Amino acid sequence: MSLVRLTIKGISYSQTQNGAYALILDEVGGERKLPIVIGAYEAQSIAIALEKEINPPRPLTHDLFKNFADRFDIVVKQVIIHKLVDGVFYSSIICERDGIEEILDARTSDAIALALRFDSPIFIYKNILDKSGIYLNLENTQQDNLTSEEGEEESDETLFKSEVLSDQEKNDAVLSENIYQGYSMQELENMLTAAVNDEDYEKAAKIRDEISKR
Repeated sequence: MSLVRLTIKGISYSQTQNGAYALILDEVGGERKLPIVIGAYEAQSIAIALEKEINPPRPLTHDLFKNFADRFDIVVKQVIIHKLVDGVFYSSIICERDGIEEILDARTSDAIALALRFDSPIFIYKNILDKSGIYLNLENTQQDNLTSEEGEEESDETLFKSEVLSDQEKNDAVLSENIYQGYSMQELENMLTAAVNDEDYEKAAKIRDEISKR
């Protein structure tokens, strides 16, 4: 089966469904999008990996895995979304150490969070993308029935109303609520530093998004 490479378009936060996020993946060389429902922690971890200017004072779980792998010369070569069952994606992490490859089963959100940290490519089998990929107008579309990657936490067909990120400057952060518009740039910078020091990365991502818009 042939593989199709994917890139990360952005992360969308639902204004109507608390705690729900959608990771939007782009088909390389094509127009289809792959929206996957992920948890809040995984969304924060992916957003931080995309946002280079947010540096956690202590390593997150995915950062710890990266440090561990670097210490023992383990390389993540690629991530493959290899199965879709009852609306749930299944992924594999292809690792290599001393010339020997190993395949590890992983949740899709965790696999993508690690792929970002290792600068590794993300692939999906073409038949799965044919089944689940959509042509999405990213400027003004609200998308329902996004596929879930958390079978134990989400229903098989998750109803998810989402305003999808379309502006490139918002591509690296979770969509911000407009509660920071009244603050000055200096106040936002101070709040960003405090949020990172407090390890409140969701808040930090929203503040950083407001700074980027300025």
